[in-house]
Amino acid sequence: MSRSAPTGVLTAEAFDTPRILLAGAVDYAMYDRFRDQLADAPKTGLTVIELSTLGGDPEVARMMGEDVRFQSDINPSRRLVFLGKAAIYSAGATFMSFFATPNRYLTRGTRVMIHERKMDKHLHVTGPLTTCVASVKAVLHELEHSIAIQNEGFENLVRGSSVTMDDVLKRAPANWYIEAQEAKALGLIAEVI
Repeated sequence: MSRSAPTGVLTAEAFDTPRILLAGAVDYAMYDRFRDQLADAPKTGLTVIELSTLGGDPEVARMMGEDVRFQSDINPSRRLVFLGKAAIYSAGATFMSFFATPNRYLTRGTRVMIHERKMDKHLHVTGPLTTCVASVKAVLHELEHSIAIQNEGFENLVRGSSVTMDDVLKRAPANWYIEAQEAKALGLIAEVI
């Protein structure tokens, strides 16, 4: 008989000893630490994943998020819970978006920062005209697909909250900072610890 994962709003005591502790840039080194700690965490019950980050690679954040989603799907007796501490910027918000809202928590005073993905690319067009068109189209396709991936993350983050996609799309270009209590009032998280 398998034990079911705890449900409902958690109190501060549940966050006393997070099983997965992550701080710093969201990068491949963090992903390695995350995978190691996830593998060592209990397979049933509550597993708290604590994060503090000023951002990083959004694709690494998506990989970590997919691991959370996958583990949640294959092991319903395990409740993976996000605890954001101090700063959850950029890629940290992307990672948070993979947790169901009842499994998102922030510490007091934590700020979540949501912004659009950024690109720094120079396009030098030279050569036969058909090759030039292909190069320009390739960059255009990269932009279009990056926007689609970005917006999927925004939709996951705001699902079930009072925040609309229009709100996010208006505010994200200028870096939208949301304080923990405001995130709770907007329905982006379950509770402030």
